[in-house]
Amino acid sequence: MSYYSYDNGRRGFMSNVPTAVKNIIIINALIMIMTALNENFMYERFALFYPTSPFFHWWQPVTHMFMHGGFWHLLFNMYTLYIFGSQLERIWGAKKFLVFYFVTGLGAALIHTGVEWLQMQNWMTQAAEGSMAAQASIHALKMTPTVGASGAIYGVLMGYAMLYPDAVMTLIFPIPISLKAKWFVLIFAAIELLTGVTGVGGGIAHFAHLGGLIFGFILIWYWKKRRMLYSRMD
Repeated sequence: MSYYSYDNGRRGFMSNVPTAVKNIIIINALIMIMTALNENFMYERFALFYPTSPFFHWWQPVTHMFMHGGFWHLLFNMYTLYIFGSQLERIWGAKKFLVFYFVTGLGAALIHTGVEWLQMQNWMTQAAEGSMAAQASIHALKMTPTVGASGAIYGVLMGYAMLYPDAVMTLIFPIPISLKAKWFVLIFAAIELLTGVTGVGGGIAHFAHLGGLIFGFILIWYWKKRRMLYSRMD
């Protein structure tokens, strides 16, 4: 793979990345560095906490999208954004892509928090009946931060699959497999729903991923219905 372009001089490969995607990647990388320098401060203020948590702040539904739980979490999300988000931004332009990115990311946070609310109602009922385990679960939920751009990234995958349903995507891990984009996204949605309901893979916000897919589908459907899918906001 070539990392340089010789068009009008020698430039880094990032010069070929669309503006919005490039800036999102840079901001995420900078925030990862800041988190490494002062993890407690960054998590307590910028990760997403349940609304009744003492750590909750109104800006967290946005800021948690720029934080990650580790290098590999960041790398996977930003690489996916680079591959699929760049294609969407080239079609829509920076402004429209950012609208899509934030709508799907905020939608993911909304679905995630809504599922937490349902869990909270169940535990509060049990706690009122004297369940110590339920009280512990309530406390744990309020103290648990959620971080990552994954909700928006899943939205980007949905956007790509709806614009290019027959494009072939290849998954390298855990086994090499190639499928059309529309089938990959349907499989991802089924996996996230199943793992979210069963609780398999604890520590992963499965319903946030599902929320990104849902809001991505809704927004693309709306733009198609209004014949705005290929229009630009620039």
